[in-house]
Amino acid sequence: MRVLAAFIATTLLLARAPNDYAQDFLPGRRVLLDAHNCYPYLGQWSNRLDRALATGLPLAIEEDLAWDTSSSAPRIVVCHGSKASPRDPTLKEYFFERVRPLVEQALTENDRRQWPLITLNINDLRAEDPAFFTALWALTEEYDSWLCQAHKTENIAQIAALELKPLLILTSDGPRQFKAFYEHIPVGGRLRMFASGDPGKNSDNFRRWVNYSWTSVEPEGQPKAGDWSAADAARLAALVSNAHRREYWIRIYTLNGHRPAETLFRGWGPDYNFGSLESAVIRWRAAKAAGVDFLSSDQYEECGKILRRE
Repeated sequence: MRVLAAFIATTLLLARAPNDYAQDFLPGRRVLLDAHNCYPYLGQWSNRLDRALATGLPLAIEEDLAWDTSSSAPRIVVCHGSKASPRDPTLKEYFFERVRPLVEQALTENDRRQWPLITLNINDLRAEDPAFFTALWALTEEYDSWLCQAHKTENIAQIAALELKPLLILTSDGPRQFKAFYEHIPVGGRLRMFASGDPGKNSDNFRRWVNYSWTSVEPEGQPKAGDWSAADAARLAALVSNAHRREYWIRIYTLNGHRPAETLFRGWGPDYNFGSLESAVIRWRAAKAAGVDFLSSDQYEECGKILRRE
């Protein structure tokens, strides 16, 4: 009887519709490390993606994109800054093909409880050529079976449920993104990239997340931040509450705490540095307690441990 009961339970689990798991990753359900600037700079720090993945899944990965037109075959590359070079790796080779084994294993196992396992954040699209946006949409089509998607509804205000897959793609909003990733898709077609929205408006079928600098919490900025205060906590709670009430995921960037010298040899910007690990840990814990969905940091290992352990 116990064998039969186990068989029935397993059958029911595998038979669950994809959207039965949707509530497990909706806004406010989990707090994930968002691996900031997770790509090489000028050929250096090429292990960032491996470092981020080693912290464990699920997590978010940020890749900044540019359009390399230095040859007859333009390329979508990951790079720091808008000037792409031939040595910059492509998004396809650096990200998609690197995570292929993880995604294909997840699809084979079909355990959807933590899907999406990876959220790809491509908020910074440093290109204006319409051909770039067309090429990016075509690239995502190559990995269609990996991606969380939703049907395009007749009214954008009507939010369709996501079909869960191992990979979710978030991007920025703008007229080019809207045209390439939403407008050209027919009603009933499939959306597979989801833009950032206006925190003063409700989310819609295309715009499903909001993005904040930490200066919205501590206006003086990370390097000049004083002691963590009740007023700071209240501002953080208000941002999160508003986002979740409007059915957005909320991302906040970027919280680091390290010695100034590390800015140089690790390629981390000084503007995001609280100056000590202890100061950053206080904020990481506060963001987790408040329910920030995606918390951006360059200190993948340290931040990831805090978010997972506690």
